[in-house]
Amino acid sequence: MFKTDVVIIGGGLAGLVSALELAKAGHSVTLVERKTYPFHKVCGEYVSNEVKPYLESLGVDLVNLGAATINHLQVSAPSGRSLFSPLDMGGFGISRYTLDHTLYQLGQSAGVDFLLHHQVDNVQFHNNQFSVVVSNRYTGLTQTLTARLVVGAFGKRSKLDKTLDRSFIRRPSPYIGVKYHIKTDFPNDLIALHNFADGYCGLSAIEADKYCLCYLTSRHNLRRFGSISDMEQSVLWKNPHLKAVFTKADFLYEKPEVINEFSFSAKRAIENHILMTGDSAGLITPLCGNGMAMAIRGAKLASDLANAFLHGQIARQELEKRYQQSWANQFARRLWIGRTVQRFFGKTWLTEHAVRTLDVVKPMLRTIIRQTHGNVMTS
Repeated sequence: MFKTDVVIIGGGLAGLVSALELAKAGHSVTLVERKTYPFHKVCGEYVSNEVKPYLESLGVDLVNLGAATINHLQVSAPSGRSLFSPLDMGGFGISRYTLDHTLYQLGQSAGVDFLLHHQVDNVQFHNNQFSVVVSNRYTGLTQTLTARLVVGAFGKRSKLDKTLDRSFIRRPSPYIGVKYHIKTDFPNDLIALHNFADGYCGLSAIEADKYCLCYLTSRHNLRRFGSISDMEQSVLWKNPHLKAVFTKADFLYEKPEVINEFSFSAKRAIENHILMTGDSAGLITPLCGNGMAMAIRGAKLASDLANAFLHGQIARQELEKRYQQSWANQFARRLWIGRTVQRFFGKTWLTEHAVRTLDVVKPMLRTIIRQTHGNVMTS
């Protein structure tokens, strides 16, 4: 039996930031992650500047890492018709491969205990403490961790969601996400959102003169054409911007990163006394391009309240009540707007109409963008 103050399940942005904050506050922290760093993830890899000062305060040197500065947006309809807009707050582009690995190294320096190549099989809460059963993915050996607090940061959809019988897991999801890194001739200060039938694709610069190409579509599209490459040629290439990218760019992966069965349905921020954060608490549609910033912001919120609980300043009931309320106040509206806006994209005629309207009424687009972003964080 291994004892720790906090077990964090999942080593993405939300898990890493939570672990780093709590370790710096003097708590013993164990983070359980299925993979080993660095690794790629399906992600648009654009980060709103709302979290830039905060990330830098944690020790992330974005300049030295080569993050791209992004301050303009292009949106195209399936026909190729485009609108352009400045991004009032702006953002930066950096790969998850680089950013997650940097936060992992900072966590190691802060004293976080990482259990890599491990997964959580079960979490039980009894007598005001948690028992967390973890197993080595390669040997199958298991161990049980006991902790005062558990933070769930295990991403979009996991085995543990089923174990906890979370409500959204019972509803099938129609989506798949696909990501490439490419080299191409494209403005490095622009993020493009190119629409096609039943989906949309983001393109933006990251470090080392590379670009992230990431798209969301339906499993129906994939089943219809049988393979990712055939689907891309038959569906995505009908947008002339995407055809140009796919035929002219240098693709840096032998095969793309792919994820499926993830849900944009509403989720609870507390499950079985576990503080859910990042995508485990709620997944914003990629259309809004702000999932990475939300994960970072949510982790800061969770770790601040967890720190107060661990220092005996608030009881567990108060911790859970305040976290649920604070999370909803910060993110519930953003997620609702994201789900609402997504309905206008992916259907060809509706997307064409939306792009035409937003091109004429540009203040409407800028208002939508502001509604899916928060104020600038510091520390």
